[in-house]
Amino acid sequence: MSATTNDGTTPKKPAARTRKSSTGVKKTPATELQEDTAVPVALQTDSKQENAAVPVPTNSTQPASLQVPINMIVLPKSQPRRYFDPKAIESLVTSVKHEGILQPILLRRVDNKYELVAGERRFIAAQKAGLTEIPAVVREMSDSQAMECALTENLQREDLNPVEETEAILDLLALKLNNNREGVIALLNKLSKVGRGLADNDVRSSDLQILESVFQTIGKISPEAFRVHRLRLLKLPSNILEALRAGDIEYTKAKEIAKLESEEDRQQLLEEAIEFSLSFSEIHKKVLEKKPKSEQYQLQSRLDTAYKQAKKSKVWENPDKQEKLKSLLTDLEALLDQA
Repeated sequence: MSATTNDGTTPKKPAARTRKSSTGVKKTPATELQEDTAVPVALQTDSKQENAAVPVPTNSTQPASLQVPINMIVLPKSQPRRYFDPKAIESLVTSVKHEGILQPILLRRVDNKYELVAGERRFIAAQKAGLTEIPAVVREMSDSQAMECALTENLQREDLNPVEETEAILDLLALKLNNNREGVIALLNKLSKVGRGLADNDVRSSDLQILESVFQTIGKISPEAFRVHRLRLLKLPSNILEALRAGDIEYTKAKEIAKLESEEDRQQLLEEAIEFSLSFSEIHKKVLEKKPKSEQYQLQSRLDTAYKQAKKSKVWENPDKQEKLKSLLTDLEALLDQA
C-alpha cells in the first residue's frame, strides 16, 4: 500500500523503487534528504499526519538527516510537554510499523549523547515499535535555542491542553524576556494596570515588543485575555490540574468544580464528572447544591445592596473613584464570564 500525504491524496510515484530498511524508514537509491528548520512546522494530532513528512523551506546550509541509534538519545532535563494520550501514541506506533518514520526528529549533541529537541511523540513511537535507529537531524544549539525550539513546536500542536499551553506560553515568554514565570506574570499585571490608567507606564519598550511578538506568533489569545482567563488555571487544586493535563475534563468544567471549598467534595465531583461525562450545567447544579444556602443568600443580598447604593452615590462625579470603579467592574465582568 502506498503512503499518503497529509491531505489524504496519493503522491506521485518516484522514479526509483522504494524499499524499507530494518529501522522502518523508507528509502530510494537516490533519497532526497529531508529538510529541517530552526522553528518546527505545525503538526496535527492524527497519527499519520504526526508521522508524515511536511515540506518546509530549504537552504544549502541545512544539515542532512542521518540514522541515530535510539539508545544514544536522551530526553532533556526540562520537558515542555508532560502528557501524551496513550491511545494517540498507540495509533502512532501502528503508523510507524507500517510506514516507518517519515520525518526526522531534531537532536543536538550533549557530551557523548544526543538530546531530543523536537519530535518526542515520534521518538516514543519508534521505541514502542521496536526500532533500533531513527532518522534525525542534528543541529548545534544552545540551551536557550533548544528550549525555544521545543516550546514552539509544543505550542503548535492542536491537541495541547489549556494547562500545558498556559505553562508553555509562560516559559516561552520567560525565556525571551530573560526572566522567570513570576516576573512574566508581574509584567502582564503591570501592563493591565497601565492600560486601565492605574499605573505609570515604565515598562521597557523592548519587553513590550517581545511580549507582543510572542502573542502575535501564537495567534490564539491576547496578553490581557491570557492574564485574566489562563493564569488562574495554574491556581487550581493539584488534583484538578492533573485531570486537565491528562485531558480527562474540559477546563470550564474544572474551574466550576474548583469553586467547592471542601477538598473531599471537589474530588468526589471530579470523579463523577469524569466517570459519567457530566455536562457543565450538571456540574454547576451540583456545585450550587453543595454550597451553603446562607452563603449564597448573603452574597446575592450584598450584591443587590451595593448596586442600589452605587446608583444613588456621587461616585460618578469623582474621577479618582471612577477609575477605581472601572477596575472593580473589569474584575466583576471577568468573574461573571467564568459562570
